[in-house]
Amino acid sequence: MSNRTIERNQNDPSQRLSGKVAVVTGASKGIGAEIARRLAMEGASVVVNYAGDRSGAEGVVSDITTTGGNAIAVQGNVAKSDDIERIFLQAANAFGNVDILVNNAGVYKFGTINEVTESEYRRHFDTNVLGLLLAAKAAVSQFGSRGGSIINIGSVASRQTPAGASIYTATKGAVDAITRTLSKELGPRNIRVNSINPGGVETPGTRAADLIGNAFEANMIGMTPLGRFGRPDDIAPVAAFLASDDARWITGEIIVVSGGM
Repeated sequence: MSNRTIERNQNDPSQRLSGKVAVVTGASKGIGAEIARRLAMEGASVVVNYAGDRSGAEGVVSDITTTGGNAIAVQGNVAKSDDIERIFLQAANAFGNVDILVNNAGVYKFGTINEVTESEYRRHFDTNVLGLLLAAKAAVSQFGSRGGSIINIGSVASRQTPAGASIYTATKGAVDAITRTLSKELGPRNIRVNSINPGGVETPGTRAADLIGNAFEANMIGMTPLGRFGRPDDIAPVAAFLASDDARWITGEIIVVSGGM
């Protein structure tokens, strides 16, 4: 994989992230992978973080580098502070200090109150909440005086509060609250913090969780005015916008990208 710097036209609107460095957590597949590709397409050098799917992450890196972009894959569990430190150190060594963080890494499993366990609670909150906070802390230490952009990936679940999703919904409600809180805390340092809250999106994860091709999908589509399930490429352009200077006056926002759900 190549870390070479490629010449880009700073005046080209399609290269509005030229010279920026981005870390995308949980980027080996699905929404995270598509966001990584989109940020690179718009000129950013991208760290493709993964927890266990090395081949998926390397595939995303290959997609980026074969089209002239800059990317590396870095393994790390966002819920572990030592891993977070290593991810950001490798990002700085490869490309320089980070300008953009996309907190995409997340887990989900639906279940009734009778199925709640300590281990499932901790698995959800460690990744979806603690991991987000640790990554944000590390990114802020690199942003410096020039500021930066933190983009959290929440969920429409925090607004819809579906039955059988109490733990997952609680974590995504926390993401909404953290987004608004950090936007106030970090705004004076020119650090913008926003959240994208997708509706139903077809990904390897939703397919593996048996949420596609059944009554669940049909119900979701029935609540969606645009009449279909989402795709990762419906989400990625919004992330690229929020990462760019075009969104320089936007912070503390929860942007629902759900087809109108």
